[in-house]
Parts: sequence; C-alpha cells; structure tokens
Amino acid sequence: MARLKTAVLISGRGSNLQALLDACAEPAFPAEIALVVSNVAGAYGLTRAERAGVPTLVIDHKGFDGRAAFDQAVDQAIRAAGCEAVCLAGFMRLLTPDFVAGWHGRMLNVHPSLLPAFKGLHTHERALEAGVRLHGCSVHFVTADLDAGPIVAQAAVPVLRGDTPDDLGARVLVQEHRIYPLALRLLAEGRLRLSGGVVEIDDATRAPESALVNPAP
Repeated sequence: MARLKTAVLISGRGSNLQALLDACAEPAFPAEIALVVSNVAGAYGLTRAERAGVPTLVIDHKGFDGRAAFDQAVDQAIRAAGCEAVCLAGFMRLLTPDFVAGWHGRMLNVHPSLLPAFKGLHTHERALEAGVRLHGCSVHFVTADLDAGPIVAQAAVPVLRGDTPDDLGARVLVQEHRIYPLALRLLAEGRLRLSGGVVEIDDATRAPESALVNPAP
C-alpha cells in the first residue's frame, strides 16, 4: 500500500516535525514526509529534515506582495512534490481561505490547548491565568477560522501547583509529540470522516495512553 506523501510547514525549531519524522521512519507507518517548507531561512526544523534525508524548501513570505501570492507559491511547491496531505507544525502564518479550501480534509494542525479553549497564542500563560485544572493539546483539521477546525485527537495534562508557563508547556509538548503522529496515521489510513463538522474515527480501538479520540477507544 502506498504511503501518504505529506508536506510539513514550519517556522521554527520543528519539535513536532521531529515527532512526525520519527514516526514516518518506521517502515509500517502509512505516511511519509516528502517535503518540509519553512518561511524562515534559519529555522532549525530545516536541519532536522535534512538530517532525516527529507527535501526542504525555504519560501520567505517577505518576498511576496501579500498573503495570496505567498500561499500560491507554497501550494505549488507542495503539489509539485506530489504531496497529498499537509501538516502544520509551528507554522506562524495565517493561511488564506483559498489555500485552506484547496486542502480541505487533508491538512492538520497541532495546537497547545484543549480546543476550543485558548485559541491563538500564549496558551499556557492564559491557562494559568484562568486557573484551569486541566490543560493539553489538540490536533484538528485546518479551516479558514483560526484554531476552529474539527478536532481529531486531544490529550490532557494536569495543571500543577507552582507551574510556570514553561513547566506547563513542556508537559503539554510531550503529548503533542504523541497525538500528532497518531492523527497523521489515522488520516493516512483513511479512518477519519467528517460528519456535521465533527470528526468520527473508524475502528478507534487503539490509541496512546492519554490520547482522546472520538469515538473513544
């Protein structure tokens, strides 16, 4: 069975990219990373990809006249590489509705909160300020609305007494690295179905400890 050729878009250090690369290095994993694109030339994630033997490309958004032109260049590069899916991994650009529509149901993002809580930036600081007792991360399909797409998987962590944003963020990041490969696997295996804006998962009988999927395994 052919593996799902996937592009990963990054802007920074690429720790979630590394989790995906590690998963795809397993021969039985149903997806492969075929291209890593960064809008930042010095992003450390590019080094991670190169070490894994994955083609990389830098497309600097500052060299384009507006978001639409930049997105078009990224889209063309992804399609030229034969990619069939896209994962956003710390990609710090808002994508245009046309780009998102072109990858409907085939583009995932990982976000460091239990969506729909704490959309946007500075999620760990905001969680501590709100006094929540559970925090976590979500993998969702990307839509034109920020961090609002249908949720594929989530993982929760406790908020502990004396936590700093860095403490809490490190605990959440461990779970991001677990559920993002899980979500890509489910996508590559064709087990994700959108029903009324909700993701349903066929044969959801196995998931990593602490991962939450719908329906629950």
